[in-house]
Amino acid sequence: MSFSDKLKITGQYWLPKHALSRFLGRLAAGEHGSMTTRVITWFIKQYKVDMSEAEREVPSQYSSFNDFFTRALKPDLRPISETDLVLPVDGCVSQLGEMKAGRIIQAKGHDYSAFTLLGGDKARAKPFANGHFATIYLAPKDYHRIHMPMDATLREMVYVPGDLFSVNPLTAANVPGLFARNERVAAIFDTEFGPMAMVLVGATIVASIETTWHGTVTPPSNQLDSWDYPTSGDNVISFKKGDEMGRFKLGSTVVMLFGDEMLSHFEPHLEPETVTRLGQPMASLKASQPASEG
Repeated sequence: MSFSDKLKITGQYWLPKHALSRFLGRLAAGEHGSMTTRVITWFIKQYKVDMSEAEREVPSQYSSFNDFFTRALKPDLRPISETDLVLPVDGCVSQLGEMKAGRIIQAKGHDYSAFTLLGGDKARAKPFANGHFATIYLAPKDYHRIHMPMDATLREMVYVPGDLFSVNPLTAANVPGLFARNERVAAIFDTEFGPMAMVLVGATIVASIETTWHGTVTPPSNQLDSWDYPTSGDNVISFKKGDEMGRFKLGSTVVMLFGDEMLSHFEPHLEPETVTRLGQPMASLKASQPASEG
């Protein structure tokens, strides 16, 4: 690692990340007219954002930076594959593969536990102990809405307070337990084939994480919190493959966990640093029939 990279990593330990992120979040939410337009125009140029994909292509059409950052894509721009599971976001694969005894690979030489990632609850983590995981990093230029990889019913949501390190590849390779130490929101779903978790991980200058059923989840407090949802009856929250489930206000990472004996394999072309596009094939299910109840 170069000296400049060491400085970048060391500096993050000392940076007042929460205060900085909340301050910038307030600025990003503000409607500042022509100044907002100039900031958006600079950002597009700096990060090479492809505005031809956006539903609103012109910077002045956005009332705030957050409005721009969570922009919608043109209808039908990301067709949803017929594959069992599809990619939930535009981004880049960080890591993916099988879990062993609940351990998730973060980067070469680093792993962390599903138990910690999901808020320190053994019963919540147990179904994923020997399942599969996939971690996808969203860069500043990417589309920042998160969609469902398969049909599912929401069972639980957990807010886990934590740090706000950057989640870029350099930090992921050098900060132990990064995704399980940063602030995050874990949504636990039931599917016909087993349990699935979608964990939305916060990062430096990620001012908030939203879900479509709850609205803004972070920053609520410094306390772990959880919400249970009905899985039968009139108030069930269900999703179809490809439905939007959440948004990042500034970029971050999604970690997906799939239950034991649920996945057959990931698509062969997917490996670290593979560019992802929402709706493209991600994985195949092992079961040819839905899992029995009980």
